[in-house]
Amino acid sequence: MSSSASLTRETGASYPLRGGPIMRGVRRWLAQLDKGSLSLVLPDGREIHHHGTQPGPHGQLSLHTWRGLRRLLWRGDLGFAEGYIAGDWTSTDLVRLIALGAVNLSGLDSVMDGGLPVRVLRRMVHALRSNSMRGSKRNIAFHYDLGNDFYRPWLDQSMTYSSALAFANGQTLEAAQAHKLDRIAQLVGAAPGAKVLEIGCGWGALAAHLARGGAHVTGLTLSQEQLAFAQERMAHAGLTGQVDLQLRDYREEAGTYDAIVSIEMLEAVGEAWWPTYFRQIHDRLAPGGRAVLQVITIAEDRFAHYRQAPDFIQHYVFPGGMLPTRSIMASQARGAGLALTHEEQFAPAYAATLAEWRRRFDAARDGMAAHGFDDQFCRMWTYYLCYCEAGFATGQIDVGLYVLEKPA
Repeated sequence: MSSSASLTRETGASYPLRGGPIMRGVRRWLAQLDKGSLSLVLPDGREIHHHGTQPGPHGQLSLHTWRGLRRLLWRGDLGFAEGYIAGDWTSTDLVRLIALGAVNLSGLDSVMDGGLPVRVLRRMVHALRSNSMRGSKRNIAFHYDLGNDFYRPWLDQSMTYSSALAFANGQTLEAAQAHKLDRIAQLVGAAPGAKVLEIGCGWGALAAHLARGGAHVTGLTLSQEQLAFAQERMAHAGLTGQVDLQLRDYREEAGTYDAIVSIEMLEAVGEAWWPTYFRQIHDRLAPGGRAVLQVITIAEDRFAHYRQAPDFIQHYVFPGGMLPTRSIMASQARGAGLALTHEEQFAPAYAATLAEWRRRFDAARDGMAAHGFDDQFCRMWTYYLCYCEAGFATGQIDVGLYVLEKPA
């Protein structure tokens, strides 16, 4: 977009927006915002109001230090996130601000990737976090072994850490998550006595749900914290005889099962291991068996850039992770000898789930310090939850349930 195609207005200034290298960088950044509008408050009190040529979200950003701008101009989107985490800037509505960036990504890529050394370093760091057998244990522990006391205050009572299905009017997160578990069980169609493998069993909500329906469930996790919680859960529910939970990598599993479930696990596998993951699903299923996966996908037109420029989540939250596209899902399943027989997407439900998680997280923040989580850590998680919500709300990412079947 040319700078004449939009309106950028500055108030409270004694010199023009063009002055100084930092302000020239700001002007270059603003010129890429073709959709929506932005109100920017600078550390010296000046206000800049920018309006693109197309409708879109309105973002508000208050810069408290010039360091925040330097981070953005040098480190791109990572610097933007790091500035929020460090308190260099705030926003009255972080989700809308990130959404503004999301709808303008095609123009912002050139200024949000950071300088060449930063781009090279990002790719190197991501490559070093590959999901080898040892690397997977480290990467999973980095996120999930923060402790059950961290997750318990803001997840629903079942400790389900994946998207709920659509919220009906007035429906609680707990009810929406229960609806999701019912839908997965329906898609799996496991008869009483069926053997079911869950790859990435989390805190055990789905395993317990399937066991109550009569299935015998083997659950795999690499998180010590999740395993301890889930085993205690099964004992209290009287399901120990039906649910066998193991601290084991999915690549080490050798059993044969009537059905497999894997909920938001593929995202943590890593691109290099996608064929192995789908081949394991094929090999572990009995002939005629069915697998149900819940997977977050990235928009087809974003994948090539995303693959070359690891994002905030891969750097700070899920090391080693990688989102596939829907077409990659279909291709990987087909390559492993599996038929993709059904899929259903529900991105708006994930945006709603994240909004509720964030509300609960904010309410619990005062107590986080007692568990060793300082303000910067909490700001990082707030940014993460808002970042994801904006992604689902703007269609940059999606989530779906996928049914795969092995020929009889």
